Amino acid sequence: MNDSSHDDEEHPSRSGVFSKLRAYFFAGVLVTAPIAITIALAVWIVSYVDDTIVPLIPARYNPDTYIQQYLGIDFGLPGLGVVVLVTVITMIGAFTAGLVGRWVVRMGEHLLDRMPIIRSLYKLTKQIFQTVLQNQSDAFRQAVLVEYPRKGIWAIAFVTANTQGELKAKLGGEHVNVFLPTTPNPTSGFLLFVPKEDIRVLDMPVEDAVKLVISAGIVHPGDHLVGENGNGKSPQS
Repeated sequence: MNDSSHDDEEHPSRSGVFSKLRAYFFAGVLVTAPIAITIALAVWIVSYVDDTIVPLIPARYNPDTYIQQYLGIDFGLPGLGVVVLVTVITMIGAFTAGLVGRWVVRMGEHLLDRMPIIRSLYKLTKQIFQTVLQNQSDAFRQAVLVEYPRKGIWAIAFVTANTQGELKAKLGGEHVNVFLPTTPNPTSGFLLFVPKEDIRVLDMPVEDAVKLVISAGIVHPGDHLVGENGNGKSPQS
């Protein structure tokens, strides 16, 4: 009797220890996994750029050549390709900002305009980069809620612009272009044209809304103040 009662007393304590160890383990995973994945991705990107760019550098201008020659070490400077790539892109940007550079760009675009398939691909790519990089762009300027895929079910979307041109004339009224991303990959999704009165603008930053989408609702952003009418602010025009 005494032995069985003693075992019963030990069993809860063992369960408590294992529960704590399991909690500590998952806490450690939450801390180390994002760091490890970030470092791994950074290393992969740097290695990929180095492997692509460094072989294009003439040996006389490559620091790795002199390291091997004078130190006798077969060692490649990590990140050298990234530095070279950033430098070259910056120099190209400075060149195209000038009169001669703009003329060269116009001539190149005129040449591409004569190539049917290449022309379409170039214009699409250029438009995407202009939309993402230029400061005056309206891309992903607000996080909103839209009713999708049916009435009463809401999804997070992002306002990209006000509907213009033929679409505005055909639809009538004020509409906005919204991008509805998929989970957990927000780079794919749907383009919707939604009446302004049918969307609810969120006060959370776009970054928080993206985190919410990627995590499938697991990572919840902090509380944000709601607009006076309880539905957030009206979409920016």
